[in-house]
Amino acid sequence: MSKTVKIIILVVVCLAVGYGSGIVTQSAIETWYVTLEKPFFNPPNWLFAPAWTTLYILMGISAGIIWSKMDNMPKLVKKALWVFAIQLILNALWSFLFFGMQNPLLALIEILLLWLLIFETMKVFKPIDSLASKLLIPYILWVSFATLLNASIWWLNK
Repeated sequence: MSKTVKIIILVVVCLAVGYGSGIVTQSAIETWYVTLEKPFFNPPNWLFAPAWTTLYILMGISAGIIWSKMDNMPKLVKKALWVFAIQLILNALWSFLFFGMQNPLLALIEILLLWLLIFETMKVFKPIDSLASKLLIPYILWVSFATLLNASIWWLNK
């Protein structure tokens, strides 16, 4: 399988995770989320979909690059893809906790774990392919912002 095909497969997987998260999120945005007090730096709702779409594409490209190195360093690549898969599961779980269960505190605890797993993913990707690691920088920056936003929403509404 070519590198391009591997990248396309992982971009589709990441976008599918994002789509699933969006389904959980959608109804709560129109009902529960609008009732919450939010900090002054809360972005408009329309910004989240294009931001996450871009991030999921970058994540898929990054993981696809790593997958394409399987023949060169199979042990490192397998470990890296497992770490990536775990952080992707945590990514999806956050939407369920925050929007599905409407529990900002539990979501805050979980997003801190997600941040650590993103950092670990970047760390295990770097020796395999430094570009793949760098492609995750916007993701960790956005999740850093999302963590602050989540914490602020929890604090303002506790």
